[in-house]
This record gives sequence, C-alpha cells and structure tokens, in this order.
Amino acid sequence: MDEDGSLTPVVDSTRTSLAGLARPLAKELAPAASAIPPLTILEASSPRLRRLGAELWAHRELLLFLAWRDVKVRYQQTVLGVLWAILQPTVTMLVFVLFLGRVAHMVASTTVPYALFLLTGLVPWMFFANALTSSSQSIVGSQQLITKVYFPRLAIPLSAVLASSVDFLIMMLLLLGFLVGFGVPMTGMTLLAPFFMLGILAAAAGAGTWLSALTVAYRDFRFLLPFIVQIGMFLTPVVYGWEPLPTPWRWLILANPMTGWVESFRACLLGQWGWTTTALMSIALMITALLNLSAWHYFQRVERRFADVI
Repeated sequence: MDEDGSLTPVVDSTRTSLAGLARPLAKELAPAASAIPPLTILEASSPRLRRLGAELWAHRELLLFLAWRDVKVRYQQTVLGVLWAILQPTVTMLVFVLFLGRVAHMVASTTVPYALFLLTGLVPWMFFANALTSSSQSIVGSQQLITKVYFPRLAIPLSAVLASSVDFLIMMLLLLGFLVGFGVPMTGMTLLAPFFMLGILAAAAGAGTWLSALTVAYRDFRFLLPFIVQIGMFLTPVVYGWEPLPTPWRWLILANPMTGWVESFRACLLGQWGWTTTALMSIALMITALLNLSAWHYFQRVERRFADVI
C-alpha cells in the first residue's frame, strides 16, 4: 500500500502477470483459429442484363449438362427412341394431306406438292412447340435442384430449349430425304436453312422463359399451354401460305414471330425467296429480340422467389 493508501503497485503487478499468461495462451490458440475456414454465404445476386451473358457463360458446363440430362430423360425407356422425332411430323403431314389435300390450291400458293409444303412448315413449328412445352415446365420440374444450390436459374429453361435441338436435327434428315425424293434442286440458299434454326431457337427461348417464370407463380399455365400451342399453330403459316391470306388477317399473323421464321425456312429450302420473305424475316427478328429482352428482364425480377414458392 502506498503512503496515500492506494493499491497501485499490487494492481500493476497483477496486470503484468495476467499479460504474461495471456501471451502463451494466444500462441496456442492461434493455429486453431487459423484452421477455421471463413464463413461463406451463397445467395442469388441480381445481375443486370449486360452481365447475364457473362454469368451464363461462366456456367456453360452446367447448361450443357442439364441439356444432355433432358435428352436422356426424354428417350429413357422408350421402344422407338429417337424415331419418335420422325414419326411425329410424318403422321401429322399425312393427316393434313388427307383432309386438306383437295383444297391445297386454296390454302397454299406453291408450285411444289402440298405434302412437301406442309413438311417444310411442320419441322420448324414442331421444334418450336416441343421446345416451348419443355422449357415452360422446366422450372417447376427442377424443384429439388433450385431449393438446394444457387446457379443462374435462366440456365434451366435454356437447357430445355437446347435439348429440343436434337429432335430438330433428326427431323432435318427426314426433310432432306423428302426434298431429294421430290426432286427439289439444292441451291446455295438451301445451305442457309439450318441457320434459321438459331432464330427459331431464340423465339422458343424467349417464349419459354416467359412461361417458365409465369408457371411458377400461376400454375394455370400448365393447362393453358396446350391451347397456346394449338392456337399458335393456326396463327403460323404452317398448313397454309402467306400469300393467300386476306389483308386484315396478315397483321394478326405478323405479331407471331414464328411467321417470319417458318416462311424464311420454307423459302430457303424450296427456292422461293423474295422481298416479302426478307420483310417477314426482319419483322420476326425484331419481335424475337423484344421477346427475349422482356423475358430476361421479368425472369430476373422474380427468380429470387422461385425457391420460396415452387
């Protein structure tokens, strides 16, 4: 105790002893503390549209894996396998030829047989319809995957569209066989026909992205989809030609982006390209771009809630 009655020396000595004990203890605990991994929190970000492509490219392997998974699931435990991709357009073509063959001159202004005219429209349309059906149900069908780990949710509907491309390639082989059988000459424009697959692919991706997001919130779209596909087919010049359409109906048909893609695809294969086809393709390109931009924007707004409401 000091002369004034304070305990300063005792307190100082106590602090010194405690500091001496703390140093070796801290050295022993330091390796254990450094061995603990840092806490990482995974959560969905909200990238802007300009970052969307970069994010999907970073997960391109996952996108291809999901597409390949969809292909295997589609033909798993089927007897005919990929032959269904050939039977579907062939049987549909035969049905329409039997019922509309006699009035073919009224619904299609073409110099080629009506069966070939039908098939050149059915192949791109069935590719679009199959891709739309698969992608619209893709988010709901991937419930277990979405609720466990984060990845760009847009990869799910896009992978479903890519998986449908396998059917399109098989149907193209069937179509080429019909072209050779009917004696249609192959020109330079014929080689451009497969490139219109990209336009159809983009249209299916935009419409499928819209429907996949809407189906999560409103399950009624599962029942509306068959009606959408049926009505869409008759709003697309598949069984009829563009030229015989009356003027009031043309504006309604033009709102469908598949009008331009089907007409362009058919014109390339049949050698009937003209300025009308160029105009239809340009309109389809603009509508497809707007469709995809609006679909991606809406999808990014609602994808955070998928895991909660799916």
